[in-house]
Amino acid sequence: MTPQQFRLWRRTLGLKQKDAADRLGLKKRMIQYYEKGNRDGRPVEIPKSIRLACYALSEGIDDFDGQSAVPLTTEASETD
Repeated sequence: MTPQQFRLWRRTLGLKQKDAADRLGLKKRMIQYYEKGNRDGRPVEIPKSIRLACYALSEGIDDFDGQSAVPLTTEASETD
């Protein structure tokens, strides 16, 4: 997810930066870093956990209790 895609995600959901931060469990400043793409001149990558949370919020999932999980069919899940 690029900074531009992140900003588009937020705007598509009609969220202000503070609202997005609250929904993602972040501080508003992190939202600003993700949208800018850097922090103090250093690149900032949007973590996979945040990208997945963005997807969940886009799909209308505000929280997850772990009860309705569908098992993965990958080898990694078979060894866990």
